[in-house]
Amino acid sequence: MDLLNTLVDKGLRRELPTRDEALAVLATSDDDLLDVVAAAGKVRRQWFGRRVKLNYLVNLKSGLCPEDCSYCSQRLGSKAEILKYTWLKPDEAAAAAGAGVAGGAKRVCLVASGRGPTDRDVDRVSQTIEAIKEGNEGIEVCACLGLLSDGQAERLRAAGADAYNHNLNTSEATYGDITTTHTYADRVETVQQAQAAGLSACSGLIAGMGESDEDLVDVVFALRELDPDSVPVNFLIPFEGTPLAEEWNLTPQRALRILAMVRFVCPDVEVRLAGGREVHLRSLQPLALHLANSIFLGDYLTSEGQAGRADLEMIADAGFEVEGTDTTTLPAHRAEADAPSGCGSGGGGGCAPCGDGAEPAAPQEAPAGAGAARTDLVTVRRRGAGTDLAPNA
Repeated sequence: MDLLNTLVDKGLRRELPTRDEALAVLATSDDDLLDVVAAAGKVRRQWFGRRVKLNYLVNLKSGLCPEDCSYCSQRLGSKAEILKYTWLKPDEAAAAAGAGVAGGAKRVCLVASGRGPTDRDVDRVSQTIEAIKEGNEGIEVCACLGLLSDGQAERLRAAGADAYNHNLNTSEATYGDITTTHTYADRVETVQQAQAAGLSACSGLIAGMGESDEDLVDVVFALRELDPDSVPVNFLIPFEGTPLAEEWNLTPQRALRILAMVRFVCPDVEVRLAGGREVHLRSLQPLALHLANSIFLGDYLTSEGQAGRADLEMIADAGFEVEGTDTTTLPAHRAEADAPSGCGSGGGGGCAPCGDGAEPAAPQEAPAGAGAARTDLVTVRRRGAGTDLAPNA
């Protein structure tokens, strides 16, 4: 297929595809799906080989968020029966992080619900970062705390944070349809603050909220321009009790096409397979490893993921290897050029749902072959941080 040959050539040269080419990837048929995965896989292997970076989430403060993000189980007015608790103590958070590190995670992502941290919150997270770093040599720490105020990114960096996550989530044109309590511009500004402070920027998207192909391409091109070090790709988990609970419009095939499009647009970036992979990719998860070079190990913020051991077996069975702490994630040209603001090292928090929201996006025609609701695959997290049960790692 001429399109795929062109995209591979551009990806190997780190050249941006056109919008029409990106849209054409999303429009490919299921008959061409393996060809699309193989083509994007060539680009992935050029810059990241067969390495898979493991990241582990620790939810420092769960629920009770004043923001109204429609996709989020922690949002204002959410009726989702998730765990709700206030800040973990630094030693508790460090112990939770240790489970992920023991499971092979290279990066720990510290996430807290809320609009943004107070200065006292930054102090608390700084102590947690120091506790994690003290006991785990070579481990990276990413913070995901919402919108930042002046000076807070610098304080996190001084405490030892390596990265900061704040996702754009969807296109600027439709952002107001999912959130009213803050703006798309607010999110862009926070990512730029993190970059200016010397933190590795992590910013991604959530697919499956009723957006169009054009919206998906818009947000990925915006991310390419923003130039984060990593781009987490989340697939909406339609929690009961949230405005988007009925949005079941992804199939495994469409999820793979979205990941391939992201890889072609951001060829040398750490593309992270994030929340919702078990729900929407299901048995096709191993194919996604040919597109993404990073995943979350175990559970997410408020939902349970597949068993950590199953993640490791999947990686090995698919012919990939877990990236060690002694390996630089970024390709050499990015690692040297951005310390750390570029497009490929590893960015952090899996704050797929972490901010605010509003009314659900305007209804759109479902993609051909839209998936049936699989509510049986949405399991609220009842173990790990904030509980007395062992975490999944």
